[in-house]
Amino acid sequence: MRLNAVIMVILAAFGGMMVACQTKQQTEEIVVSDEMFEGDEHNAVTSLDFMGTYEGVLPCADCEGIQTVIELGVGNSYVKKVTYLGKENSEVIETQGTFSWNDEGNTITLDSEPAPNQYFVGENVLFHLDMDGNRITGDLADKYRLNKK
Repeated sequence: MRLNAVIMVILAAFGGMMVACQTKQQTEEIVVSDEMFEGDEHNAVTSLDFMGTYEGVLPCADCEGIQTVIELGVGNSYVKKVTYLGKENSEVIETQGTFSWNDEGNTITLDSEPAPNQYFVGENVLFHLDMDGNRITGDLADKYRLNKK
């Protein structure tokens, strides 16, 4: 009789531990309304982490290339540093200012720079655009990109 009582106590304790060890699952009600998606346009401004430093060597007609670094910061600010490679006494030319977005939210214009001053914003890349704001095509197209560091 005493053995049965011990077994019953052990089983009861084991059962109690099993119930106590179970995790309680909490369910949260997720409310999704149409208001969350109104005016939701996916573009570089809203979808990409565009702020940061971009660099590359752009083609140059009378030098080895233009080492270009553009840092996009808060408040639509930028700092641009260019060095004309292969030129005597080539020094870093630094400019800064603000940039603006086009209506589609995929292209920035460096407001304080002379044309061509537009860049198409992609995932971790800026594509330097031509004088009319178009992507450069042809054999050198890949040379007109600045990669995010």
